[in-house]
Amino acid sequence: MPRHGIESLSLQSPSQGLSFAVSLSSPKGGCAPERIVIATRESRLALWQAEHVKARLETAYPGCRVELLGMTTRGDQILDRPLANVGGKGLFVKELEAALLEGRADIAVHSMKDVPIVMGEEFTLACITAREMPFDAFVSTRYASLDDMPPGAVVGTSSLRRESQIHAQYPFLAVTSLRGNLDTRLRKLDEGQFDAIILAAAGLRRLGLESRIRAVLPAEVSLPAAGQGALGIECLSARTDIIACLQVLADADTAACVTAERAFSRTLAGSCETPLGAYGEMRAGRVFLRGFVALPDGRRVVRGEREGATPEAGALGQALANDLLAQGAGEILAELG
Repeated sequence: MPRHGIESLSLQSPSQGLSFAVSLSSPKGGCAPERIVIATRESRLALWQAEHVKARLETAYPGCRVELLGMTTRGDQILDRPLANVGGKGLFVKELEAALLEGRADIAVHSMKDVPIVMGEEFTLACITAREMPFDAFVSTRYASLDDMPPGAVVGTSSLRRESQIHAQYPFLAVTSLRGNLDTRLRKLDEGQFDAIILAAAGLRRLGLESRIRAVLPAEVSLPAAGQGALGIECLSARTDIIACLQVLADADTAACVTAERAFSRTLAGSCETPLGAYGEMRAGRVFLRGFVALPDGRRVVRGEREGATPEAGALGQALANDLLAQGAGEILAELG
């Protein structure tokens, strides 16, 4: 169905209050404005992501001038407390969204796992780009894998999702909070504050730090966060010109998988305070989705999987969440408060 002059597929989850267009054909030249300003966090990884989008836009639209607006968010400033205790992932996007509303920036580039599940109506995810490796990475200067770690060894992570899965499968390990940008976390590991840390493999690969990965954790060991490894580009819902020109960067398969993952998380009221994961992948043209919800200490975990057609990706995520609720996930969520 045509949208803003581009053939597109609309992906929408029931009750999620969010939709976005995914290009099925490359837009013709000439739809980009003369200048696009990208709001971005100033961490090394965030800047890489913004520069990556900048380069792709400049290639697609040689006549367009693309600039970066670097910003420090509250999520970057508050490093002495777990993210779940200080406002969650929204702390990484609020300042960027303010720049969009004030007209200082046209788009904002986010790691999709940092984008709050519920967005304001004035904002939209204009597109989601092709996914990098979505899995978690085991990083250590002492051990080759989680299986090699002795009882009492300390694993650092900022994620209740990762913590719950480690506790469930490696109850003899100690898990402690690890905050800071990627370079800060690696420094703390190298200083000996942790025996190992768990990071998103995508960030390490994007910054050329793949050699730090001792092992990639498969989904069976550490199911990723919704949207992990994917980049989303946000803009104002009213900016139909920007939405149209961004479709050249969109990846329909990634968007379908991320839509299913976010619908799953939304149905379970997922946040930084909720240990849950969701991972969708394309299999023979259909979305295969896995999800779980757990208590932080891993003593109770509910898992499930489903598959469905791409246009129903949002409904698929909602259905899997309902499956888990029927298996007792509601009791876990009630205990979490």
